[in-house]
Amino acid sequence: MSARRLDAGGRIDRTCPVSFRWDGLTYHGFNGDTLASALMANGQTVLGRSFKYHRPRGIMSAGVEESGAIVSVGAGARQEPNVKATMQELYDGLEARGQNAWPNVHFDLGAVNGLFGRFFSAGFYYKTFMGLPPFEWGRGTGLWMQYEKLIRKAAGMGAASRDADPDAYDHTHAFCDILVVGSGPAGLNAALTAAEAGRDVMLVEQDFELGGDYLNDPAAEAERAEMVAAVGRAGVRILTRTTAFGLYDCGVAGLVERVTDHLAAPDPHLPRQRFWTVRASATVLATGALERSVAFAGNDRPGVMTASAARSYLNRFGILPGQRVVIATTNDSAYGVAADLAAAGGEVTLADARDEVTSAPAGVAMRPGLAPLSTVGRRGVQGVRLATRSGNGWSQAAHEECDLLLVSGGWSPVVNLSSHRGAKPIWNGDLACFLAGPTDEPIHMAGSADGVWNREDCAASGVAAARRAMGEVVEAPAPGGWVRPIQPVYEVRLPGTKAKAFVDPQHDVIGDDVRLAHQEGFVSVEHLKRYTTLGMATDQGKMGNVIGLALMAEALGREVPAVGTTRFRPPYTPVAIGALAGRNVAGHFKPLRRTPLHDWNLRHGATMTEAGLWQRTWYFARAGETITEAYIREAATVRQTVGVCDVSSLGKIAVQGPDAAEFLNRVYTNAFAKLPIGKARYGIMLRDDGIVMDDGTTWRLGEADFLMTTTTTNAGRVMVWLEELLQTRWPYLRVHVTSVTDRWAGVSVAGPKARETIAACLELGTDISTEALPFMGVAPVTLKGGVKGLIARISFSGEQAYELYVPADQGEEMMDLLWPATEKLGGCLYGLEALGALRIEKGHVTGAELDGRMTIDDAGLGKMASSKKPYIGAALRQRPELTRADRPRLVGIFPKDRSQTFNGGALLCAKGRVSGFGEGWVTAVTHSPALGHWIGLGYIAGGHEAWAGKSVTAADPVRRGNVEVEIVSPHMFDPEGVRMHG
Repeated sequence: MSARRLDAGGRIDRTCPVSFRWDGLTYHGFNGDTLASALMANGQTVLGRSFKYHRPRGIMSAGVEESGAIVSVGAGARQEPNVKATMQELYDGLEARGQNAWPNVHFDLGAVNGLFGRFFSAGFYYKTFMGLPPFEWGRGTGLWMQYEKLIRKAAGMGAASRDADPDAYDHTHAFCDILVVGSGPAGLNAALTAAEAGRDVMLVEQDFELGGDYLNDPAAEAERAEMVAAVGRAGVRILTRTTAFGLYDCGVAGLVERVTDHLAAPDPHLPRQRFWTVRASATVLATGALERSVAFAGNDRPGVMTASAARSYLNRFGILPGQRVVIATTNDSAYGVAADLAAAGGEVTLADARDEVTSAPAGVAMRPGLAPLSTVGRRGVQGVRLATRSGNGWSQAAHEECDLLLVSGGWSPVVNLSSHRGAKPIWNGDLACFLAGPTDEPIHMAGSADGVWNREDCAASGVAAARRAMGEVVEAPAPGGWVRPIQPVYEVRLPGTKAKAFVDPQHDVIGDDVRLAHQEGFVSVEHLKRYTTLGMATDQGKMGNVIGLALMAEALGREVPAVGTTRFRPPYTPVAIGALAGRNVAGHFKPLRRTPLHDWNLRHGATMTEAGLWQRTWYFARAGETITEAYIREAATVRQTVGVCDVSSLGKIAVQGPDAAEFLNRVYTNAFAKLPIGKARYGIMLRDDGIVMDDGTTWRLGEADFLMTTTTTNAGRVMVWLEELLQTRWPYLRVHVTSVTDRWAGVSVAGPKARETIAACLELGTDISTEALPFMGVAPVTLKGGVKGLIARISFSGEQAYELYVPADQGEEMMDLLWPATEKLGGCLYGLEALGALRIEKGHVTGAELDGRMTIDDAGLGKMASSKKPYIGAALRQRPELTRADRPRLVGIFPKDRSQTFNGGALLCAKGRVSGFGEGWVTAVTHSPALGHWIGLGYIAGGHEAWAGKSVTAADPVRRGNVEVEIVSPHMFDPEGVRMHG
């Protein structure tokens, strides 16, 4: 291959030279080059090594189907492997290197694998390693684990950086009437037609320039420029450097935009890539077609590429890719390539596998009836042997010297995206390719993606597709357009030859692998794919799938459509994990919410923790205090005087409407239909399968007005559940639900002096005595200064307690009243850790106990399940498996030696049976200031009555070891509830 840059021509900017490094050496290209074109212009022919045999590989195409020029770019944390050099835009300072080779791609010791090619046939992993000891002796898998390490080390191509990705990625959403994918003649005409009809149109192009095939034809530049200007004037939203990698339900398309991958010094405020979720009413796929090769001996050698790629390098990048060129074709498309190469000074021979050909282009020597049999040369092409058909096979007929062999074995329309939506590709025997099958979705194929080959018909096809996308009934140009029919050729080989003819060049799948798969019974196309790894490389079979299917059809004695095709799935091309994650990494991995009292809490010494999506107060340590000392002090203070805790993060849902009471009555296990106004009730809701979903209190504020509270972590889940019920099961109920969590700032004021504390903050004359506000009572209140809110007599701590809610923007005013009153009475601020200690003492459950596996009876709340009304989960909670006497039940746990402790997650095992899964487990542990020792909650088979007086071990060998414990009632402090009712 003796490529050279021409002095003129192409679309590169010769006034803007670009310096880049390849394998440690500096080279030069121009603005508008790809890495592949720049390397070709600099005489670099070996750019990579194949996966299995480590054979030298050069440039094989000019697009996303590239299987040879797969390289690593970047350095350090920005090193990215498996980049197709044909798609990497050149920029100043680009660092790139070959991969899958040691010490380098020119001299690779891994090439020794080629000497053992007979052992690396399809399925060699299993045949080689699974057949070695100890498997043949029937003993274990220990040695296989050692084999596996070797296999994994050899697997893969380039190496990704192990450093954290320093770049940022974005997610964005867009809506449009019509999404057009591809900007060739069909795509531009489709976009223009729809935009001029008043539609909102988005045009997506994976290249860095609009034009598609226009870019490879200098004579069409004026037409291209006018079309591009016209779509701009029509208001089409254009995204270049953007790949549509997948189509999904309801017109959703996934796009990845390469925002700064082509810049030497990108703006640090810009993302490297942007992930687009586009929702379109209709989609036009003008995705073009990919030229495929032919399987013959040495077809992977550097200097063999597709004919259309040579046209692209010549007319777009100003490079004559070879001096003595042989073009082997089965169709008309290579004739224009031959003419262009000859006009540029190349010595061109055109071998057409068809016997009947027309006159050759000027300056081109014709060789009718011939196809490529094998290449000649060591590290590059020095010649090609040609063959002619002989009966059902081939026989050698000629030899041509050359330094570049171009192959056009036919074209495969890019039907991948339509296949994502279940449109099964249909084989067209006249065109020797798969076309997109029918679909009920508003997806319309256009141009060569629909098997339309000449430019005029492609443009008309784009117009027709746009009109169909707008709801019109129009005829599209029929597939085809070549002067002479294609005569498909998939493989050329002499009988009995063992030379490697590559079907999938990247994974080193050869024709004999396909035949071996057939011989060994793998005749399903899916089994063929997995056994041979055909189509499983980064090009996803874009070049080799059709050849592999044709060879399997030949082996089976069937036609290609009888073999079928594998179904294409997203992504169309590889997508960076960073793009999928967007900015949802590190501290932004999930959205973080702060309560209205967040800043106030920090100013008063709070240490925060994450609970669900919220930042909540963990504890308020005094100088020198540890977390343990702090929460024990806080919990003790609540029991002795009073404490204030921020509970704003609890889910709050307004349930309103004439049927709100009936709705709640169906959702909760206990009765809500007759809940009086001004009262709250604790409720449990179940899933359909009878398992507890969530708990909380619901307040009746008016005849048709309720405020439901949920746990912090389940607020979103419960909201979605309620909406689903109203929309799909009971749409006739006159109920509206609204999340009002962010509307309120809330606190719990708990302890023997809680009433006194709150009373000091209310307007004079406000009565919150037990008579005026009994347990579970709810009332509106006004704080000093005019702050209006709601108060409820509710206790999670087991103490006399109140929950006080005011508008979110007045939360700090509320705290500025409550805190001085609390301090005056010797109280404190307390956080989640102390709240946990208080609730464990009382045996109150949280998500640690209601973990998606437990029933209402398991949690000791079975009396709340009504037997007089239907509710969700009522039937399935009575399943025999859920009513067994030995089901795990909620219990309290004491260490036998009160000076000891144990860990949450420890298994509860009967003494002497410390093995297996045990009889139960520990869900929560705390030091109890009220009881003076460590206590816990957990579950054990049969409940605490079944284990009275029996020895139980909390088994935790990894962390703390085994601790002897007692199983007691979960209500370990004030079981009668005297304190909270007092």
